Amino acid sequence: MAFTDKIDLLQGTLDLLVLETLRWGPQHGYAITQAIRARSGDVLQVETGSLYPALHRMERQKWIASAWGTTGQNQRAKFYRLTAQGRKKLTHSRDKWETMVSAIAGVLNPQTES
Repeated sequence: MAFTDKIDLLQGTLDLLVLETLRWGPQHGYAITQAIRARSGDVLQVETGSLYPALHRMERQKWIASAWGTTGQNQRAKFYRLTAQGRKKLTHSRDKWETMVSAIAGVLNPQTES
């Protein structure tokens, strides 16, 4: 995954983004990358070298499942979908993310005490 300024993402962020994308429905790899790019306002770009190892790892962990299908352009592709375990992982990951964002915001924008 690459940011414009080459900022490294925290461990697990790619998993969170992929799982969230699959919450909207089954997608093939290229569609996942395009959804993340579009929904991030072109800020986040997932590289193939990061995406497919992550998809394979998440499939081994049973967070996602895959099946071959046909894209809208009539090309054969592997489609990934969220499993029940993946939904649980997504919920847990979102909760952890919200906690981290709140903690970072507290450091960056501390409330002055009266």
